[in-house]
Amino acid sequence: MNKSIEMTNRKPYADSRAAKYIDRRVLELSARKTQNHIAMEAGFKTPNVLSMLKTGTSKVPLDRVPALAKALECDPRHLCMLALEQLGGSMTISAIDEIFGTIVTENEVVWLEELRDASDGADPRLTQRARAALRAIFGK
Repeated sequence: MNKSIEMTNRKPYADSRAAKYIDRRVLELSARKTQNHIAMEAGFKTPNVLSMLKTGTSKVPLDRVPALAKALECDPRHLCMLALEQLGGSMTISAIDEIFGTIVTENEVVWLEELRDASDGADPRLTQRARAALRAIFGK
């Protein structure tokens, strides 16, 4: 068997946004928490489970999302959406969007509250000028 195909089979979720996100969060927290500490906080019996999630060897177990999000100090809704995407792909996310609407993260809620406050609750339309200003904030 081709070695690259063999490696892909052992890490079926390596290219998933969930694996990449977890890897990045572990790195960002490394100054304050070890990977072992994060794994223990998330309730994993062995620290290698976190390594398997980071490398894409295993998918994120949905029942562990709340504890893992807390350990990774991230929004549980965002992590859940990444885990669901990893589980069922873009069709799963489309179905969730159709059923529940857009899932809003804790950070996005703060943005929405600020928008409402700044506009005095006027329900402003997104104009081209406002869109350009918003995109400029993020360097786009």
